[in-house]
Amino acid sequence: MIKEKVGLKIKQIRLQNNLSQEKLALLSNLDRTYIASVESGKRNISIVNLEKIIIALDTTLEIFFKGL
Repeated sequence: MIKEKVGLKIKQIRLQNNLSQEKLALLSNLDRTYIASVESGKRNISIVNLEKIIIALDTTLEIFFKGL
């Protein structure tokens, strides 16, 4: 359940920022297929990679987890 919530939140912010999965992958130095599997809730994301994505999305941990 938490994997799905985190993935949906990443996707929501990514779309708000008009970023493709490819662009987010480049900005966060991760693979596009990794981003896709995290967004779909199929992959367990590490804290380190979550931090990379949050920075790439130009947001903060506080904003990211608010309402999650």
